[in-house]
Amino acid sequence: MFEFLFKYSRTIFENSEFLFARDWPLWALLVLILITTIVVGYSLIKYKQAMSLGRLFVLGFLQVAMIVVLLTLLWRPSLSTQTLRPQENSVAVVIDASASMSHGEGEISRLQQAVTLLNGGVLEELSERFNTKLYTFAANLESIEDLDEIPAPGDATRIGDALVSVLQEAGSSALGAVVLISDGADNSETLDAAKLAEIGSYGVPIHAVGVGREAVPEDIELREVVLTAQSMVGSRVSAQVSIQHSGPAVTRIRVYDGDMILASEDVELLQGVNLTTHWVEFDTGDAGVRDLRFSLDAIPGENNTTNNVQYRTVQVPEERRSILYVEGEPRWEYKFVRRALEEDSPIRLASLLRTTPNKFYRQGIASETELENGFPETREALYAYDALIIGSFAAAELSEEQQLWVRDFVSERGGSLLMLGGRRGLADGGWGNSIVAEALPAQLPEIDAPSFVRVPVKVALTTEGEESLLTSLSSDAEMNTQLWAEMPEIADFQYLGQVKSGAVTLLEADVRGTPQPLLVHQRFGKGVAYILASGGTWRWQMQLSSEDQRHETFWRQILQALVSATPRMISLTAGRAFYGDQNEITLRAQVQGESYQPVSDAAISLAVRRDFSVPFMISMSAVPGEPGTYETTILAEEDGLYHFEAAVDSGGELLGTAKASVRRVNGISEHFQYQQNRSLLERLSNISSGQYFTLGELDQVPEAVQFSEAGILERELLDLWNMPFNFLLLLFLKCGEWVLRLYWGRL
Repeated sequence: MFEFLFKYSRTIFENSEFLFARDWPLWALLVLILITTIVVGYSLIKYKQAMSLGRLFVLGFLQVAMIVVLLTLLWRPSLSTQTLRPQENSVAVVIDASASMSHGEGEISRLQQAVTLLNGGVLEELSERFNTKLYTFAANLESIEDLDEIPAPGDATRIGDALVSVLQEAGSSALGAVVLISDGADNSETLDAAKLAEIGSYGVPIHAVGVGREAVPEDIELREVVLTAQSMVGSRVSAQVSIQHSGPAVTRIRVYDGDMILASEDVELLQGVNLTTHWVEFDTGDAGVRDLRFSLDAIPGENNTTNNVQYRTVQVPEERRSILYVEGEPRWEYKFVRRALEEDSPIRLASLLRTTPNKFYRQGIASETELENGFPETREALYAYDALIIGSFAAAELSEEQQLWVRDFVSERGGSLLMLGGRRGLADGGWGNSIVAEALPAQLPEIDAPSFVRVPVKVALTTEGEESLLTSLSSDAEMNTQLWAEMPEIADFQYLGQVKSGAVTLLEADVRGTPQPLLVHQRFGKGVAYILASGGTWRWQMQLSSEDQRHETFWRQILQALVSATPRMISLTAGRAFYGDQNEITLRAQVQGESYQPVSDAAISLAVRRDFSVPFMISMSAVPGEPGTYETTILAEEDGLYHFEAAVDSGGELLGTAKASVRRVNGISEHFQYQQNRSLLERLSNISSGQYFTLGELDQVPEAVQFSEAGILERELLDLWNMPFNFLLLLFLKCGEWVLRLYWGRL
């Protein structure tokens, strides 16, 4: 209808400049319009006795409007267009042939839909006007002569690389435009801001045609799984799973180690929420590698179940981690913290309890000489521990040098420090005036009265505490909140000052109606410092039933958090938690000596083994500018579980070993986030002055292409005076005047 009335398409109007083709001055047109208005007004004013002024004005307006239209047409209104010169420019049609394009509705894939529409006349129309070149791409760009040559679905989508390869032809040929037909599901991780800027710099318009639905209601996707890469023997691990969905549903998350199921829980996906987060817990078991598979049950109507699975590995080392617990007086908290650890715990709690001014009681020591003179007498002896707990113990019991070691234990060693409330603890122990205060997550008050008070207080979770694994008593959020709400009161509390800006409060104490920080932590240097401003959590165990494990669970999680965040002397990590279609595995080793200073002269031999194959050896190279850091890349062409063991040698002496494992599974990335990424396609069009089209609008592309500003251009003048709309407008104005004259009485 638009073309029938206005002779040309809407696209031509949007891409053209309006002008008058006659060289006559515009002021002459305006003068004639003014004269016409005066003459018509004068001719009608004599009828003011026979007709009202309002009716005369309407008739005058219709007469003037008709004459104005005629006068305007005399000036020859036209459109000035700049278009690609036919047959002297090339147009690249770039078709996404990745595996995500094999999805579709019913038996017709996205790729088949696009090919059918191209063969329906669009490609022929482009070829009539331009030198049309066909390309397909997945991981790499390929040139084809015919649509029948489209290859089998590829296992990656690299839109940015494909476009750059095509655009580079603009330097040797008159490339007028690029037509990109894709679902936009790029998984290359290379289409960043720099790549987009490079694409836009060529000045060639990219007309993106979006294929596929932007939301797939019948599909759920296990978007992400977050959990620790290392755990301890017999410990319990919490994994955070994120599930993407478009509507309400109920599914079940299952966790497997090989073929053995570790956990299975129902998950409700609510309406109005696109991403649901759920915590699932399971035991790590004995030392070794946990080859984990997280799987979601399919919902009704779901066809793509590849994106319901994620793989992760968790290393469970045999070695035990060590905590030094220093207590200044016998008290119940000390006893119950030790009780929270099981006999076969992977954590060794070496404790130093002052019983008299000159005597310490030692427990959990590894040798007769450990801690025989009290607190460690050298920095290296302190650094041998992974975490440090200081209870009701005055700062004055340590020398200034030992206090400096404690601070550096957190900042340089990367260890964890937990300060407990007590009569001689925190502010009442003089720690606020020590150098250790720098590491603490809260200021310690300077008051005359004791900050430690014996008063019953109720404990409550903060918002951050509701999300923290440290304070998780149940994987169900509502149940966790309820379990904390039912906790008995603790009988003592120690006031803290202002919580520092970077600190996080997990628990609060209701002290006489005022919430006070109870459990606070912050990062300091390489490590983490905690404050638990009470020495009375043991009352939870005393007042709960003997079967209730909340007190033990709380303390086990704190102790595990203290040691799990502490780096070992030698660590080996992979660049990713899981390798899908990425076949280059990057490994990085961090090497530190006994004083936890970087070792830059190490020689590292890396043993690489896939599943049960024979291992092969390679060397790791030092990373320039990063002392103590070594790196290498492994090409993993085949699927499987890859095991790595680094042996570190320095000066002919073996410093130690470190292990890591990753799972490699090929051909799955294309089935994740496979909905049409319209925002990316629109962005590609916008930065290149192109347009975005849906697949149903593909027939509009040939006309849009010709208005490119790249390539060889020509100008054309399109007359508007003979548009059907002009004649219909004149007819309407004259007929309207006649009808009104007859209706109001002929003048």
